Amino acid sequence: MTLLLLIRHGLTDATGVRLGGWTPGVHLSEPGTRQAEALPERLHRVPVAAIYSSPLERCLETAAPLAAERSMEVIARDDLGEVRYGSWTNRPLKQLARTRLWRRVQVVPSGVRFPGGESLLEVQARTVRELEDIAGRHRRATVAVFSHADVIKLLVAFLAGVPMDLFQRLVIDPASISAVSVGDGIPRILRVNDRGSLGDLAPRKPAKRNVGG
Repeated sequence: MTLLLLIRHGLTDATGVRLGGWTPGVHLSEPGTRQAEALPERLHRVPVAAIYSSPLERCLETAAPLAAERSMEVIARDDLGEVRYGSWTNRPLKQLARTRLWRRVQVVPSGVRFPGGESLLEVQARTVRELEDIAGRHRRATVAVFSHADVIKLLVAFLAGVPMDLFQRLVIDPASISAVSVGDGIPRILRVNDRGSLGDLAPRKPAKRNVGG
């Protein structure tokens, strides 16, 4: 099995305010930087074989402290990138929430295509393929994967067998970690939206056997 740590990027000034999408130059805020800097300690007992990330700055910046602490490179993959929201990109969430399409995104997201952008079905398909490729490259290892809220929600929903029209019931907070085990039959969902230590996911050492009386 491959253990995949699906990590959402840390806070930015746009989080909860604007739909950043693929807008360039969206960086971590000071609280987001602190969240990123806390990740190595949260994962200090967990061996990580590789680090993959969305190519957007906020994800790369979240991955950087862990990569530096482990002396590893961050592999950027476009298919881990944010939803392409088309003309919705960088618009205020309060404004979008007043549209009919917003309601459809909440209730029947499987039928939604963002104007000039992707459908959520397309996003789920590309990210699932990417995850399968990563798992195939790192069998029986632990891999950190940095991405975005909707992307991680879509991945967790797929692996859990949750219909897409219910994926909005999942919550993925900034700098949270969702852990899934894949590659040997049925996927296992080990954590969703975890914001604490994941030390217990570290491989356990075999117990020593007592010999004699």
